[in-house]
Amino acid sequence: MDSPAARSRTYGGKSLAVRRAERRSAFLRAGVDVFGEKGYASSSITDVCKASGLARNQFYAEFDSRETLLIEVYENIQSDARDAVAEVLGALAEPTDFGETVAAAMAALLGSLGSDPRRARICYIEMLGVSPRVEEYRAARRQIWADYIADAIRGEVGESFVPPGGYRAATWGFLGALTELGSRWSLSDPRPPLDDLIEAMTAILRAFLPGQAVNRTDKLD
Repeated sequence: MDSPAARSRTYGGKSLAVRRAERRSAFLRAGVDVFGEKGYASSSITDVCKASGLARNQFYAEFDSRETLLIEVYENIQSDARDAVAEVLGALAEPTDFGETVAAAMAALLGSLGSDPRRARICYIEMLGVSPRVEEYRAARRQIWADYIADAIRGEVGESFVPPGGYRAATWGFLGALTELGSRWSLSDPRPPLDDLIEAMTAILRAFLPGQAVNRTDKLD
């Protein structure tokens, strides 16, 4: 582990901490390029190092494996998407029709995940079937989104409302549709307009809202 003195020492006008942060960012950007264009299974650490312009020993100073890099790239993409949704929802004027809120949220989510086909490919294709560790991480991230969606619906229409099948089934179904549409879109050449995905996912989420759903006991929660 670097000592405080070593971290504060400057090289070329930059501290070691700054240089390491820049190096880590370079590897993360290279991960998007390599995994999003060549694919995880078909790529190597050598490919990542070449794309970043950095050496293998520098890679291992930041990541213990290519799999760890994939997880961190995925985490960054997911965090960017959450931030995009939060920013859009925070900027909406009150009161807002919930249907409009859903459309705005879907535009922000899919715009963040899908505006760069490489990022979409990583999320919807390259994260699948890598290893039990990656699958566990992906499942945990999906649960965060499921909870986020359920909380948004409860906050808008009240705690007494329960969507068809209950919140767990509804959020699983929505995220399953999102994954399938996202993966199909990522593989299509040419890709359909992103607005088509936004329209489809907005319609699916609207189906779980009052007027389309029936109140009942949530047997899956």
